[in-house]
Amino acid sequence: MSQFVPVQYIVGDATQPDAIGQVIVAHVCNDTGGWGAGFVLALSKRWKQPEQQYRQWRHDGAAGSAPFALGEVQFVRVGENITVANMIGQHGIRRIAGQPPIRYAAIDQALIRVAEEASRQNAGVHMPRIGCGLAGGSWDEIEPLIFSRLSSRGIPVTIYDLTA
Repeated sequence: MSQFVPVQYIVGDATQPDAIGQVIVAHVCNDTGGWGAGFVLALSKRWKQPEQQYRQWRHDGAAGSAPFALGEVQFVRVGENITVANMIGQHGIRRIAGQPPIRYAAIDQALIRVAEEASRQNAGVHMPRIGCGLAGGSWDEIEPLIFSRLSSRGIPVTIYDLTA
């Protein structure tokens, strides 16, 4: 059993990970194929491949063996030591009957896949406060999922806030 690794919180830009070695930059996508607001804009400004491959995944319905569906993850290599994890963790892009688009069970499932890939690559996972922007999620709900699926398995996690 791996040893728990505390989550590190820093001020910075998750598209410019402060790390040595392999890195997975994880973020939340929707299940409609929309890519045009929030953290994805910073991703697209830095790398073109995550958006291009996400749109292709949506169009084709599958990336390798993973269907384009809630809880699935698409891993996109963007550099020698950086992979972006497009995690489908929100249903739609707007609130419906007062319910935000975030789907915690999908985030949880996606984080399991990210943990598997991070272990395979011996990578740390870097991310903004996933699911807490446009998806409308609560960090009090997301943070325990990160602890459970990543930190408790010995996977280093760095959370980025743009400002203090």
